[in-house]
Amino acid sequence: MKRKFHGGIHPAEEKNTKDIPIRQAREPKKVVLPLQQHTGVPCQPLVKVGDEVKVGQKIGDVNALISAPVHSSVSGKVVAIEPYLHPTGSIVSSVIIESDEKNTLSEEIKPRANLENISLEEIKKIIREAGIVGLGGAAFPTHVKLSPPKEKKIDTLILNGAECEPYLTADYRLMVERTEEIISGMKLLMKALSVERGIIGIEDNKPEAIKTVGKAISEGNSLKVVSLRTKYPQGSEKHLIKSILNREVPSGGLPLDVGVVVNNVGTAYAVYEAVVKGLPLIKRVVTVSGNGVKEPQNLEVKIGTLFQDLISQCGGFDGKIEKIIMGGPLMGIAQYTTEVPVVKGTTGILVLRDSGVIQSRPCIRCGRCIDVCPVYLMPTMYALLVEHKKWEDAEKYNILDCIECGCCAYICPSRIPLVHYIKYGKTELLMKRTQKR
Repeated sequence: MKRKFHGGIHPAEEKNTKDIPIRQAREPKKVVLPLQQHTGVPCQPLVKVGDEVKVGQKIGDVNALISAPVHSSVSGKVVAIEPYLHPTGSIVSSVIIESDEKNTLSEEIKPRANLENISLEEIKKIIREAGIVGLGGAAFPTHVKLSPPKEKKIDTLILNGAECEPYLTADYRLMVERTEEIISGMKLLMKALSVERGIIGIEDNKPEAIKTVGKAISEGNSLKVVSLRTKYPQGSEKHLIKSILNREVPSGGLPLDVGVVVNNVGTAYAVYEAVVKGLPLIKRVVTVSGNGVKEPQNLEVKIGTLFQDLISQCGGFDGKIEKIIMGGPLMGIAQYTTEVPVVKGTTGILVLRDSGVIQSRPCIRCGRCIDVCPVYLMPTMYALLVEHKKWEDAEKYNILDCIECGCCAYICPSRIPLVHYIKYGKTELLMKRTQKR
């Protein structure tokens, strides 16, 4: 019996690229590599303008626990190190490299033939040095997730194959096309955590992925596939854990508080590439979709490639464009230019045609946002409190527990931008906390 979680929504899936195989994106002539593509401390540049670099060469790092190094995705010449627009909207110091189109590999990239005797500490070190972060969008450094405090006993690794956001199909194509590599990466993650149980959670609207991954897992193995109800936000860590294990992550807590570590299937693939092939995180699969692009595709892309290059490869714009989003329509980030780079957390590029401006109206107190909130919150109250700058009251109503899934804004008949209010409120609240210290 499939378990349910409270709230959630069933938006139109729009997964028009699910049957389109992964293609290699064209080699970029230039890449822009932000020195912060992860949660945590920004990297410092290890190169200078004029340096020649190779594919996979480390170009940024910092001596901090919560951080992840950055590597060159092309071979060529560093032409600038300067502030550049990041797709999250911030300005980030970035290394700009002009490709020589030779794709010369760094001497540091060496495949590993024998993995039987590799230790858990070696795996974590390789993952850290490869710059691997969560590829579901959050971009939290993976080596940190694999190093929980000693008092937190982990018994299960869950691989997130839900991909519940509309339009996005990159993870689905990876599960169908690169199944063995994902399973190998999963086993390495389990070894790094010293756990015996590994579960891959996949929504039941992806029967081909469930079948393919299930076949690849041998009988009697400690791995298993769990078919999940298709409901957004099934891919949220807390709801994935609830649906699979019936464990509830406490308010303000983390999955490790209930003995679980969750990683994305794309992250498992990146771990395989790093440990087995010696490749750092220099590429990822991105879905380019929406009714505003002529030829939607799933592309394997060099990190640092500009959005405009990928849209061009997909036939360019189709009609008058209203919005370009990094990620999905519910949790993605709107862009005001296509001259931004693909970063480690870029799951998709969504291009939408003009559909008319929707004006928000006053709240009608219908309570639908409360009904669909998967973490039992009161989104309409946050809009009111944030509008009046009542930060302490917002904290009392647990605004920091919001996962910003967008269910409330999606269901709101008054089209109130509830997530915008919540993000603003959380930012102000955290700033005030910092100022008090």
